[in-house]
Amino acid sequence: MLITRKLEFDAGHRISTHNSQCRHLHGHRYVIEITLSGDIIADQGVAEQGMVMDFSEVKRIAKSVLVDKWDHAFLVYSGDTRVLQFLQSLGDHKTIVLDVQPTAENLALIAFDILDEAYQDSYGNHLQLEQVRLFETPNCWADAIRGKH
Repeated sequence: MLITRKLEFDAGHRISTHNSQCRHLHGHRYVIEITLSGDIIADQGVAEQGMVMDFSEVKRIAKSVLVDKWDHAFLVYSGDTRVLQFLQSLGDHKTIVLDVQPTAENLALIAFDILDEAYQDSYGNHLQLEQVRLFETPNCWADAIRGKH
């Protein structure tokens, strides 16, 4: 069985090597969809009976390990030294430094790796992260899929 939980967050970025508008500092209302697979829990009387995982637990984990860290942060490539120096000069600015350009594709891969560690088979029902879909805009997204990245 597959289940999916959607969350949203706001973050700024720029693609320093881009030939068009994305080379400028800007932000997005990102949407992340987290798809997990697992067996439906059949144990009588447990709170998760009939579920793969409680959706509120999917949300809690995603917020604690990823969403709350990226929300209202600026996602900056470590090689973008001018912007990185500027952000560091702001003192307590919420900055996430990445080893790659903060494209939708790279962010989806990073999110997959972070979330894959966070969702464990805690219910004994073969729970596993299958896909992270990261929307940069309502019309543009990237999918990181288990075994395909």
